[in-house]
Amino acid sequence: MFYFFSNILLFSALMVVIVQNSIYSVLFLVCSFISAASLLFILECEFIALLFVIIYVGAIAVLFLFVVMMLDIKTVNLTKNTIKYFPFGSFISIIFLFEILAIILKNFKSNPYQKEFLVNFYYNWYEKLDPLTEIEAIGQVLYIHYVLQFLVAGYILFLAVVGSIVLTISPPSKKAKSQIIYRQISRNQDAVS
Repeated sequence: MFYFFSNILLFSALMVVIVQNSIYSVLFLVCSFISAASLLFILECEFIALLFVIIYVGAIAVLFLFVVMMLDIKTVNLTKNTIKYFPFGSFISIIFLFEILAIILKNFKSNPYQKEFLVNFYYNWYEKLDPLTEIEAIGQVLYIHYVLQFLVAGYILFLAVVGSIVLTISPPSKKAKSQIIYRQISRNQDAVS
């Protein structure tokens, strides 16, 4: 699963840059955020993965998508500029790739517990001693020790939402139409034409 989601992440991140249509680029950005959150779930960092999904996908990427759709940007054929800047861009990307590989090979050592390429014989004793996940631990601390502060923050956010709705509602500018019977009866028949 790790290799599957990492390949999806690399492909979607590459497509964010390559695709010329900006709507497709934002959709590939959403796909890359979701695959990164899936990788974090696999690595048992549930809280950070949920933050990725809620903040990046739920707020920022959707905002990008709405802005791009509202701007109605015309797609332009950029092959001339792509061919023009391709040698310099590929040279810079190869330099960055070599720098990243040099840092990885220098700072990261191989796992001494790993006997084969795909099978890891390392046994996680921490998981056996403490079965709580991050989200359960944060939930217990938040809803047991800080429940009053959590409720006050919720009420403040609720009042902010209600206040913004009240401020945006404009009162009706026209008065309700009333019928003046005397003016209707006193009209002349010739005034209709």
